[in-house]
Amino acid sequence: MRFSPEILDEIRSRVPVSQIAGRRVALRRSGREWKGLSPFQQERTPSFFVNDHKRFYHCFSSGRHGDVFRFLMETEGMTFPEAVEALASEAGIDLPAGPIEGFAGRSRRHGILEALLAAAAFFREALEGEVGEDARGLLDRRAVGTSARDRFGMGYAPLGWDRLRTHLKDLGFDDEILAEAGLVGTGARGLAAFDRFRDRIMLPIHDASGRLVGFGARALADDGSPKYLNSPETRVFRKGELLFNFHRARTADPAQPLVVVEGYLDVVALERSQWQRTVSPMGTALTGEQLHLAWRLSDEPVLLLDGDGAGRRATDRAIDAALSELLPGRSLRIGRLPDGQDPDGMVRAGRLDEIAEAVEGALPLVDALWLRETGGADASTPERRAAIESRLVAAVDRIRDPLVRRHYADEIARRLGAPPPDQGPPQRPTDADEILTLALIEAHPSVAGPLAGDIAAAGIAGAACSFDHEDLPPGDRWLTGPDVDSDLVRTLLSELLRLLQRRARLRVEAALDAA
Repeated sequence: MRFSPEILDEIRSRVPVSQIAGRRVALRRSGREWKGLSPFQQERTPSFFVNDHKRFYHCFSSGRHGDVFRFLMETEGMTFPEAVEALASEAGIDLPAGPIEGFAGRSRRHGILEALLAAAAFFREALEGEVGEDARGLLDRRAVGTSARDRFGMGYAPLGWDRLRTHLKDLGFDDEILAEAGLVGTGARGLAAFDRFRDRIMLPIHDASGRLVGFGARALADDGSPKYLNSPETRVFRKGELLFNFHRARTADPAQPLVVVEGYLDVVALERSQWQRTVSPMGTALTGEQLHLAWRLSDEPVLLLDGDGAGRRATDRAIDAALSELLPGRSLRIGRLPDGQDPDGMVRAGRLDEIAEAVEGALPLVDALWLRETGGADASTPERRAAIESRLVAAVDRIRDPLVRRHYADEIARRLGAPPPDQGPPQRPTDADEILTLALIEAHPSVAGPLAGDIAAAGIAGAACSFDHEDLPPGDRWLTGPDVDSDLVRTLLSELLRLLQRRARLRVEAALDAA
């Protein structure tokens, strides 16, 4: 274990829960406790209590309870290690090194992070100096003033092949560490190394804990190729696992929706308006890792990509990526901007009401999927209707969570006009596999418990109340005895559930065929 109980206790003793919670909630003393309005949901009467002596908080309105680590995880979307590291830093406690990286690995990582910080300072100074005049002019035309530039740490990478490299080498960084940080390239124009970013506006990119790990860059000239350029993959920068502005969004008002937009300047525009919880996948398709990161802040983020053809295609790819990641209670809503519009341009045009309408009226994912596959589609012949149905079935089949997949299948069948399932009393099961499955579930609840999702997805729960042990063949009854090996039961039950799930899916497809 990386964090010993002694270290965790020491952090709890040095950092009172009220100290951290008081940054989000106006706490008032109430006897030996503190009380305030819930940070988890809106309320008028305080139901949130903190007891520093016992080192816990409890929210009566939401039922949430925990220690100072849990509070940061709940309110700022941190993982447990991130919460420990943040609070240890606040308490002035040095944590032991992680078990994965050795000393050399940690040293290289530290060198990369230090180089990135030094580069950010260089870019910032260049933007505010004489060499950054044109860059400041472009930002001013995009209504990105000094306060926004300061808040996002914007900078400018000047023209020239080794201006940053020369500066950083003067500070003691070598070419190897600069290359590992993604700041220089090698092997071009006969140079040993050259600046990767040139004549570009620079935006620092941070990880979930707020550490600077890379840069996003926009060409100053409109004909710059490519227009947008990110840091390459490094030890600390993995683009598909990061969301630009996440570390700021997680400290914003949690009552606001989490909005996912396309580019950096879209984030800057919305963030300085009224949507402080805005993030971006940095110009790439939304990945599963990024979606799970967004779910740390919101159960249903709003995807609000550009209203042009590229934005529509990116939205379709995001829908497909999200389907395989869906979980009970976790989804994605899809907002639609007017044709040809993007958030940055709409903010500058003063069209905030239209943005608010797009965010508030964002479609549930199932509606967006349905609209994509059926909107404007020609359903004039049986073959064309079958093609629509086939696409919908294929989309539903991408959902890995069995419960969510079953509910999507039911909803799609309903919309296609399939007859609703019989709502009468459950029929007594007659299928031998189903009977054995029910018998194993009843006889071995400790084995069946972790398989609850698969049991529901198999569509057999309703038969349990009408199950009769006399239906179980005599040759199988030994499997329900108390001395049967649990591994054998788990393997057999898993295989039976997999078989029954396939049959359940075939029943759904048959219902769709009948629509």
